[in-house]
Amino acid sequence: MQTIVLATQKGGSGKSTLAIGLARAAIQVGHTVRLIETDAQGTLSNWQNRRPYAEPLVEPIHTARDIAQRLLTLPRDGATLTIVDTASGSSAATSAAIRLADLCLIPARPSIADVESAASTLRMVRACKKPFAFVLNQTPIRGRRIDDAATALGDGSSFDLTGVVARPFIVMRNDHQDALNAGLAVSEFAPASKSADEIRRLWQWVEAKLYSGLTGHVESGGELADPLYSAGTASEADARWDACL
Repeated sequence: MQTIVLATQKGGSGKSTLAIGLARAAIQVGHTVRLIETDAQGTLSNWQNRRPYAEPLVEPIHTARDIAQRLLTLPRDGATLTIVDTASGSSAATSAAIRLADLCLIPARPSIADVESAASTLRMVRACKKPFAFVLNQTPIRGRRIDDAATALGDGSSFDLTGVVARPFIVMRNDHQDALNAGLAVSEFAPASKSADEIRRLWQWVEAKLYSGLTGHVESGGELADPLYSAGTASEADARWDACL
């Protein structure tokens, strides 16, 4: 099983909508997907309550230890992909999710506030030595502001932006909010739309990134293993979380 974590310090970046869209796109190519929601606002849970279909299942989990333990058992339940939608800000739950991620996606709108927030999230992700990518979300159809934001995300950094800024950018369109209101993914609500096409192509980019040499956390016996829980007391595990930050 592979685990994708969507995380950013700033609220309103569209993490939940992206999580839904990517989950549905992955299901369409054969994955068994589970969504984990650490945000107490419950956007995914409310979406599931409106949803006319059973899949993907949403599991609200709000503590670091419960997240780690659930990721241990999900492969036994048949999940091949888990997407974790974290709350804005920093928390032990977000730290635990990042620590166990195979890929971290950092959504950002093309604004200076989002870019600054993305930088603080990136520091956490890089401290944990996790693969990552920025997702420019809710962008205008075109304009210099998009290019400026993409460039600013890598300002002063040592990595090549072509490998860490996901493509395509996700344009702000009403389809995304209308789909959320209907309990659907955008590819279900408007399957022939530009919005649905962008999400499907974003999943293709993410999937290529996810499987380009990433090892995940699968150990002998096909079960998830993590050094946070492989040995030691609970306090020692908590210390290892703190060291990641």
